[in-house]
Amino acid sequence: MTYARYLALDKLLGSQHPQSDLDDEMLFIIIHQTKELWLKQMIRELRLAMDQVAADALIPAYKALARVSRIQAVMTLSWDVLATMTPSDYTRFRHVLGPSSGFQSDQFRTVEYLLGLKDGKFLRFQDDRPEAQAAMERALAAPGLWDLAIAAAARAGLAIPDHVLARDFSQAYEADPAVEAAFLEVYRDTQRYWDLYQLAEKLVDLDDAMATWRHKHVLTVERVIGGKPGTGGTAGASYLHSTLGKRAFPELWSLRTSL
Repeated sequence: MTYARYLALDKLLGSQHPQSDLDDEMLFIIIHQTKELWLKQMIRELRLAMDQVAADALIPAYKALARVSRIQAVMTLSWDVLATMTPSDYTRFRHVLGPSSGFQSDQFRTVEYLLGLKDGKFLRFQDDRPEAQAAMERALAAPGLWDLAIAAAARAGLAIPDHVLARDFSQAYEADPAVEAAFLEVYRDTQRYWDLYQLAEKLVDLDDAMATWRHKHVLTVERVIGGKPGTGGTAGASYLHSTLGKRAFPELWSLRTSL
């Protein structure tokens, strides 16, 4: 066993195939391939944490959730590297991307689904990749991380309505006053619900990091292409602006007003 064999370096380093001879396209490819590798690790960590939360092993779940937050921070910093590419640089090779777009990333959508941000319209982008589409479908149909945390709160004796626990998990989660009230109780008696309280704060970390990533994404896009439409038929920066308010764990934000 050697370093190169263990990491499959020949295969890894041979996986960049620019469609032009421009240096900036290589940067563009490496940035996005690296993000996909980090997304792969995030999915692994989220699934581990979700299994632990479902088994009421809340404290062990903190490690995986903290790791996801750190990965999100690294991914956010990578936008600064991409921002070294000027509008003129990007314009020279943008045409070779065709209709491809990060909007089509199955792993990013799977991360959103695991967090509980469900939207089935993204499945159609994987019609030519049945395995990726099937993985997305499984994540879409299953309880998200927030659903599992709410169920753990119910098992801890907090008042969670049946319609929340038995909801259609393939649909977008809608904030519920009863869930906010339950977690407000957690935040008002942290000693009694210490495990749930710490879990909730780890979830806020994830939401915070995701919002920061989205914001930096918008700034980078605006810096490179301004208000132009994105590749793949997306609306570009205007679409990205519309995602800035997304929260996977909405009650954990709204309850703060009542503390």
